Amino acid sequence: MLRAGVDLGGTKIQVAIVDADGNVIGQCRIPTPQDHGSAGVIDAMVQSVRDAMTDAKADMGTLLGVGVGAPGQIDHDAGTVSHAGNLPDWLGTVAVAGPMRTALGVPIELANDVQVGVMAESKLGAGRPYTSMLGVFCGTGVGGGIVVNDELWLGRGAAGEVGHMVVEPDGAPCPCGRRGCLEAYAGRAAMEAEARRRADKGKKTKLFEIMEKKGRTRLSSGVWAKALEKDDHMAVDLIDRAIWALGLACASAINLLDVEAVVIGGGLGCRLGTPFAERIRDEMKPHLILPEKEPQVLSAALGDLGGAMGAALRVEHTIPPVGDLGTVTDRDA
Repeated sequence: MLRAGVDLGGTKIQVAIVDADGNVIGQCRIPTPQDHGSAGVIDAMVQSVRDAMTDAKADMGTLLGVGVGAPGQIDHDAGTVSHAGNLPDWLGTVAVAGPMRTALGVPIELANDVQVGVMAESKLGAGRPYTSMLGVFCGTGVGGGIVVNDELWLGRGAAGEVGHMVVEPDGAPCPCGRRGCLEAYAGRAAMEAEARRRADKGKKTKLFEIMEKKGRTRLSSGVWAKALEKDDHMAVDLIDRAIWALGLACASAINLLDVEAVVIGGGLGCRLGTPFAERIRDEMKPHLILPEKEPQVLSAALGDLGGAMGAALRVEHTIPPVGDLGTVTDRDA
């Protein structure tokens, strides 16, 4: 039997079909619909699961269930997602599991998007050698997860919200409505807002030209990477600012938690890869209380499929054996 995992983000929906051995045998990736509210997003997830099953050359009758990793507050019992501010027109609380279960005819398991990605890295990816780690995922926003003794630490339900650690009191505005959060400096939505503010004031940049050439409506990870390749001054400055903030936040978290490793993932983290992680490590080290025992800082090994793979692992709460991860690819975000 097969499991499907859906990674729901502000800019993309990524689906992976995982077999009994943990191999990804089918996938689908589409932009997150921006024009039809939450109902349009749910319809797109349903169709993406079907398309991924077609890619896997598998009959829908072989699908055991679907795991969905979503931003915002998750109510497992009610099957709802609330306060998902990075999703288009996602107001209040939205029923997700019920409509998807009706459309697909299989159980739907909801989980936080970053937490499933962190657990995938812990069980199958860069975090496998370690029993404790901090996952920091930079995408539309910045999310995190904490693994202690090979288990995800949830606290009272909100543990791991590294994106809302304050790195500068009364600093840059964050999409959460507060100021000075890490996400205000290292989340793509906030970075794009800052880039637009600077462009409106006459600052030169190729970011939006690249965005249009790529046929995008937002500054995706691929747009940022291309702008860095072209040594665009604004892109370089905003990425440098993000790395500064990530170094501060990660150092504070390490001083508190003393975990063995930090795994940098998410769309932007995966796209910029190991050099990005190494720069965060260098920025982090001067702020560590025990720099001689600095943790490993690693780029996520599962690439852009990590969130979808982690969501698939939520089906029946079982972790399949580690399969051949050579089928995993990191596609441009």
